[in-house]
Amino acid sequence: MERMPALFIGHGSPMNAIEDNEFTKNWRKIASEIPRPKAILVISAHWYTSGTRIMDEAHPRMIYDMYGFPKELYQVDYKASGTPELARFTKNLISRDTMIDNSWGYDHGACSVLHVMYPNADIPVYQLSVDGRANADIHFNTGKEIKRLRENGVLILGSGNVVHNLSIINMSMAGGYDWAYEFDNYMKDKITKHDYQDVVDYKKAGKSSALAVATPDHFFPLLYVLGATDGNDDISVYNDSCLMGSMSMTSYLFK
Repeated sequence: MERMPALFIGHGSPMNAIEDNEFTKNWRKIASEIPRPKAILVISAHWYTSGTRIMDEAHPRMIYDMYGFPKELYQVDYKASGTPELARFTKNLISRDTMIDNSWGYDHGACSVLHVMYPNADIPVYQLSVDGRANADIHFNTGKEIKRLRENGVLILGSGNVVHNLSIINMSMAGGYDWAYEFDNYMKDKITKHDYQDVVDYKKAGKSSALAVATPDHFFPLLYVLGATDGNDDISVYNDSCLMGSMSMTSYLFK
């Protein structure tokens, strides 16, 4: 079976699920250029839990975890099946206690991206939560433990944002604040040089890290993806940009 890439997507606004823009065009481009996955494991910023959880539901439901958006967005119904067998296999790869939890479903971190990349919803999808109690090293090491999935035809997809601070977002701002570019470029430099431990130790970036990672929920999915890579992976950067002041859309493909 062909080895699958690992992918981190800066997902941004839920509206990307229904818009045709520079970001979604690149998501489609990625899907067209990589092998077709047997299944997709999503680590979404929006399933942020106490402890590590994984869903093994055969038919996961939609989670509309966003408010105040147009009606059209709430009509998106991503009907991909789950994959109970692969979910349990993944659970057994993780050394930390991992709970089966089907109280969740496809949140907008997952479906806004997948609805664009694989609109036919004909590839099984399951999600692994981000443990809010775990430190950065644990997330990275969990990524190492699930790396084997790539040999089994599974696309490991982390969905979040390298820079994400909604408390100071400026909806009318086209680009990013200086500190947002500083942090995003620091991360890009470290990632493209395979200096992943400096990404794990993201506070080394300096003052910009406190603003860029005001809460770690959107940053941590990147660490799972980096953990699932190795020195042989070629790295491609997509959507290399910041917007609305305090959000980065920068995305990384490892193959």
